[in-house]
Amino acid sequence: MNVDKLNAIARTIVADGRGILAADESTSTITKRFKSVNVESTETSRRDYREALFSAKGLGKYIGGVIMYDETIRQKAANGTSLVKLQVAQKIIPGIKVDKGTKPLAGSPDEVVTDGLDGLTDRVAEYYQIGARFAKWRAVIRIGDHIPTPLCIAANAHALARYARICQEGGLVPIVEPEVLMDGDHDIERSDAVTTETLHVVFDALYEHGVCLEGMLLKPSMVISGKDCKVQAGVQEVVERTVRCLRRTVPAAVPGIVFLSGGQSEKVATAHLNAMNAKALVAKFGPYPWKLSYSYGRALQDSALKTWAGDNKKRPAAQAALLKRAQFNSAAALGRYRGERA
Repeated sequence: MNVDKLNAIARTIVADGRGILAADESTSTITKRFKSVNVESTETSRRDYREALFSAKGLGKYIGGVIMYDETIRQKAANGTSLVKLQVAQKIIPGIKVDKGTKPLAGSPDEVVTDGLDGLTDRVAEYYQIGARFAKWRAVIRIGDHIPTPLCIAANAHALARYARICQEGGLVPIVEPEVLMDGDHDIERSDAVTTETLHVVFDALYEHGVCLEGMLLKPSMVISGKDCKVQAGVQEVVERTVRCLRRTVPAAVPGIVFLSGGQSEKVATAHLNAMNAKALVAKFGPYPWKLSYSYGRALQDSALKTWAGDNKKRPAAQAALLKRAQFNSAAALGRYRGERA
């Protein structure tokens, strides 16, 4: 593997004020989102929506990379230009989701493990030829009365490590995504404990598989209260627990940490990211050894999707909505977000 090249790609994606647009929704997922705005999901409508996102003028100022789905990376705009080239023209690095979703974990039916290692080497080679330069694999960790089990965490960490090594050997920067779901009534202390344990096991597995830490990015969930918890932790507690957890588990060699929004609203996800980076400016709290940025899907797209709603005449307005959210999150990645009127 070319460590210097992988490191350069990773650093470019999270260069000052830049983050990732997660546009890797599967066909079934984007169909559900289209249904919420009364739009029929067809290959053409999905293409039109994605083309609108990727061609928003100036997007590359705030977005360093775009994660795509298999259909998306192969699609062409209405004028015949590939969606990959639309991104490259804005100096955005194309990326691809390579996992095949979750399946029940043998031995623990209430938990899941991510599938997709079979044939991954060949898929990575093909995606590299199409133009991808980074990849994503999502592991799902659920919190409940008796879960997660050590088996679940270990199985998902092993899969993440194998995926990461295969990607690096194929020239792709792996985004390692161990998502601790916010579903449930657990408090922030439980979330903190599970996230810490998960990250410890994941980085142990990455080390065992010889993954180059300088050539990867981490995409974790923030340490937050379960969405059904009666007591929701405030912004400052989320920030302090999240940063403390990361300091204890994530080696300084990792160039960047790009948070997933994980069901948070647009404004809350931006506020949390901003507070973390603002804290880094305080001598007793920062600086951090890695960039703290974003890899948001709905927290970047929701306003744009509702504005577009299947009407290509509203494309400029939808692009403006995307750029607005991207600008806010870019500011948050620098600790300079001042609210929605900024």
